Amino acid sequence: MSADLSIASPGFRRRPCIAGDRSFLAKATIAGLVVAFAATFLFSLTAGASDASPLPLLRDLLLAGGEGVSQHERIIIGDIRLPRAILGSLVGAALAVSGAVMQGLFRNPLADPGLVGVSAGAGLGAITVIVLGSTLLGPAIALFGIFALPLAAFFGGLLSTLILYRVATRRGQTSIATMLLAGIALAALAGALSGVLIFLADDAQLRDLTFWGLGSLAGATWSKIAAAGPIIVLALMATPFLARSLNALSLGEASAHHLGIPVQRMKMIAITSVAAAVGASVAVSGGIGFVGIVVPHLLRLAIGPDNRYLIPASALLGAVLLLLADAVSRTIVAPAEFPIGIVTAAVGAPFFLWILLRRRGVLDL
Repeated sequence: MSADLSIASPGFRRRPCIAGDRSFLAKATIAGLVVAFAATFLFSLTAGASDASPLPLLRDLLLAGGEGVSQHERIIIGDIRLPRAILGSLVGAALAVSGAVMQGLFRNPLADPGLVGVSAGAGLGAITVIVLGSTLLGPAIALFGIFALPLAAFFGGLLSTLILYRVATRRGQTSIATMLLAGIALAALAGALSGVLIFLADDAQLRDLTFWGLGSLAGATWSKIAAAGPIIVLALMATPFLARSLNALSLGEASAHHLGIPVQRMKMIAITSVAAAVGASVAVSGGIGFVGIVVPHLLRLAIGPDNRYLIPASALLGAVLLLLADAVSRTIVAPAEFPIGIVTAAVGAPFFLWILLRRRGVLDL
């Protein structure tokens, strides 16, 4: 049985979900993104105020056991830049894939974890642990250890996503106006509760929360990767299995059900995956916006909306863009560091306005 799966929501131009003659372009794009990611990752290891390079370290490790590398270079590359590059890759991929999955789930290109309140909910969970971790939540911190922060952010993002989906979807149809308004309301509520916690924070916590709220990878450590990395990786591993279901869902829930898709189970897996990826990312990097809307939209224009290719391509391009943004944040005011969330917002906000202007005739807001 063949079906011409197409995007039927007003937020998309009508086009086939099956890649067809775009499959070769999509595969070539993914191959190119793999090369771009490798080059960007290597560049990220060289960017910064110090002129330390990973090449001598790699050469000496392979040929001479690392004896010719200074301790200074070992610390900069191995303990600062390498975990930062790994964490940036994970966070960029998580945010971009979460945006692609949410856009497929809501059948609208404006769905994004940062725009519809999911990131705000995850941030509320993280702020709760940061502020109350030494008092009311002391037993929980002792029980979960380094996993307490990403777990709290995960449950905050999960709760926000469930509420958003429940409010915006009625009789199998998701209203973009309701989705955006509900997202604004959820973000405002989470912001109000976060404000109460910030009011209770001490001076040291306030400094941490201010810089964390702007988004940064400066605090990347191997322990943070150990805490958030497994959650992000598991969430990302689940999303490719949703691709065909999301393609079918573009016809509507009833049509997807008739095509044999377990719609409710698929929705729960998608929601849980997004909440896990966004929650863990927010916990370790703070508020980094617009990656989830810019990356999938660019790729959808280039290779089409087939999620079999869109999801892995989003992971690669999201990692590339966040590594580049991090490199800019480290060098633009070196030796100081610019918050990475400002960099992504400076690029993403004009792009979002362009999307609105381009689609204002079909969004029906």
